[in-house]
Amino acid sequence: MTPAIKALERARIAYQLLEYPHDPRAQAYGLEAAEALGLAPQSVFKTLLAKLDDGRLVVAMVPVSAQLDFKALARAAGARKASMAEPSDAERATGYVLGGISPLGQKKRLATYIDASAAGRDPLYVSGGRRGLEIALASADLIALTGAKLTPLAR
Repeated sequence: MTPAIKALERARIAYQLLEYPHDPRAQAYGLEAAEALGLAPQSVFKTLLAKLDDGRLVVAMVPVSAQLDFKALARAAGARKASMAEPSDAERATGYVLGGISPLGQKKRLATYIDASAAGRDPLYVSGGRRGLEIALASADLIALTGAKLTPLAR
């Protein structure tokens, strides 16, 4: 049981687990999940860690079919610039490995920003805390559990 699943259980949030055989050669983990599970890429959200120009780490979530707009993220977070966090910083802050970073059950509670396209998209699919594991849950539950702010982030 991953920390993400434990967080859902503690909060008594309804969810469904979906597993698929992860291909170690895969580079786009989110797209791999969508394809393996036959899901619409707009419903599968990747969890990215970004570093703001003031040094803060934040979580940004966008559909796997899109890319993160760093300027939009910086604006939403009240910063001037944002860039991808170093992989080692992302893993240390979340307790997860790249490709398996879940927005739930992270070691440190980080400010979370989710692309506005998630609103009302149910179910939403996010990493379950390891490669090859996805969680299906209501977007409202994800927002509530992470304390996320919905904002346009995808391009």
